[in-house]
Amino acid sequence: MEQITSKLGKGGLLLAAMGIISILLSIFNYNLRLLAWIDMWGNTTGWIIRILLIVGGGALFFLFGREEEEDE
Repeated sequence: MEQITSKLGKGGLLLAAMGIISILLSIFNYNLRLLAWIDMWGNTTGWIIRILLIVGGGALFFLFGREEEEDE
């Protein structure tokens, strides 16, 4: 079970990073090839999807990415 939560945390970090990179690249009219479909539905929907990637990825990272501290 610990391996699954660790992978969920890493996946969340990857999603958040992709959202941030997509926002930075969209300023210069570029986009990640993996996320090229985002702007297919329009500019506003593309920004909403980017923000949801960051929020959802951050939530996964904070919920599952941290190692639990052991009390001694």
